Amino acid sequence: METSRQNLSCPVIVPAAGDRVLLAHGEGGRLMRQLIERQIVPAVENEFLKLAGDAAVLPAMRGQLAMTTDSFVVSPLFFPGGDIGSLAVYGTVNDLAMAGARPRWISLAFIIEEGLEIDVLGRVLASIAAAAKRVGVLVVTGDTKVVPRGAADKLFVNTTGIGEFETVVAPGPRALEVGDELIVSGPIGRHGMAVMAAREGIELDPPPQSDSAPLVDAVKALQSAGVRVRAMRDATRGGLGAVLHEWAEASGKTLAIAEHLVPVTPEVRGACELLGLDPIHVANEGTMVLAVPGGEVERAIDVLSSVSETAQAARIGQVVAPGLAQVVVTRGWGQQIPLDEPAGAPLPRIC
Repeated sequence: METSRQNLSCPVIVPAAGDRVLLAHGEGGRLMRQLIERQIVPAVENEFLKLAGDAAVLPAMRGQLAMTTDSFVVSPLFFPGGDIGSLAVYGTVNDLAMAGARPRWISLAFIIEEGLEIDVLGRVLASIAAAAKRVGVLVVTGDTKVVPRGAADKLFVNTTGIGEFETVVAPGPRALEVGDELIVSGPIGRHGMAVMAAREGIELDPPPQSDSAPLVDAVKALQSAGVRVRAMRDATRGGLGAVLHEWAEASGKTLAIAEHLVPVTPEVRGACELLGLDPIHVANEGTMVLAVPGGEVERAIDVLSSVSETAQAARIGQVVAPGLAQVVVTRGWGQQIPLDEPAGAPLPRIC
């Protein structure tokens, strides 16, 4: 965490509750050490942080490791169902889980805008600590930078995650075969609409709730049950539609889904209709897409249904021979049409 634990003979200035982050908190001096040692480290304390070095010293692993990195710039910092802290943890461990790895360690780097309330940072840290405990990962190293007002938007978080493989890895979308079934692990579009409603002050009753949650237990349950999974991917930016297009391009097959099979909550459907959006393209942060052989679909859904985060898993379509388009959707009126892929995300800064 870029700090040492030496005793200082000069007076110590401790920011009071309600004070704001200063540029000096990121400049390597006394205030930076206080911020790290009295705010950040206590929230995520563990044996690796006790060494207080610039790098974590991790134990050797016998098998292969997975590594991922991500940055989180969501606005607002707090939204119905989550916040930037828990989102950073869950987003990182979900990327490892989608590779089939068990998440073990993460790094945590803050870029803080000068003037951020210390209390706000404390709330984010408490959320990070709770999320890390929930999924069983340790924050083993990190960094803190403070930039002048206007150079960032309150708080950005960067993470790197490391996991280890304990079982056979899914072959990935290039292995998709005609007849494979497509599954989504829960209702789509919840995260994107929750963030957008909170950001724009759109009052909906009930308000959309983010699906921000870990997928680690669901993946472990599939592995323990021996369910054959061809590919799995969390449907974050670009939503379900982005995953389908990515897989279709990688496999050279057509992916066909039926709109009426795709689970969407009433509040998300209503918000999308209000804003002229298609839930298929709206971001998720705790929902994944899976492809399994045809004979595995019922068992896969049974396993997913036993895990709280994926209890509403549903079959939404299948892999078919190349045809009309890379991805097709049967809409409510019964007509099968190509599913276009937007050039960019319809909702910016949702993660």
